[in-house]
Amino acid sequence: MQDSGLSWADFAVLFGLFQQPDGRLRVFELRDLLRWEKTRLIHQVSRMATRGLIERHACQDDSRGSVVALTEAGREIIQAAAPRHLQDIREVFFDVLSPRQLDVLADVAEAVLDNIDEKDGRESDLAE
Repeated sequence: MQDSGLSWADFAVLFGLFQQPDGRLRVFELRDLLRWEKTRLIHQVSRMATRGLIERHACQDDSRGSVVALTEAGREIIQAAAPRHLQDIREVFFDVLSPRQLDVLADVAEAVLDNIDEKDGRESDLAE
């Protein structure tokens, strides 16, 4: 991540927004997606907005809330950083595991995701 100038937290926020068709989420939706505390997210959003990676606007549908949106600069940096990020994950996490260990990891991940789904009451796209 250092190559791109992004922290892991920057990447998480940008990637979460990048996955949305319009590149924006309500603050509470982004908080739920990242599973972060509200104060952590607000501080992160403020830092990233100062750097021009995202923008925060009042929500037009609900004056009590706000929307976080990806800027063009944010979109460009996440598109450039994502391939390297995935390569880093593969090298650090998966390449050191044997096929048997990967099978065990998949079983463990499935059990954890099933538990999260039960707790949240929703299905996980990752479990498929």
